[in-house]
Amino acid sequence: MSDQRSDESRESFTYFANEYAQALQAFKAIEDQSTTLLLLGVGEDLRTFIDQFLEIAVRTRALAIEKDEPNFAEWFGELIEKAEALRGTVTR
Repeated sequence: MSDQRSDESRESFTYFANEYAQALQAFKAIEDQSTTLLLLGVGEDLRTFIDQFLEIAVRTRALAIEKDEPNFAEWFGELIEKAEALRGTVTR
């Protein structure tokens, strides 16, 4: 039983580590392009990207809580806060 739990823990850690790496990369891309998109007048597209990011991040954070991965839940929470702050700068 211990080995099975250990394998599950490793698989869970690997899953969340990969999800977090992808989320960081996606947020960085959104953040880096936000000024350009706003200058081009496509703020609504930027808002859509941020909303999609938030939807995925919130869902993954909830799963991290469910799977008892508090560090990943905290880190996704921080990304969510940053994305919400960025969304607040995008006018409709």
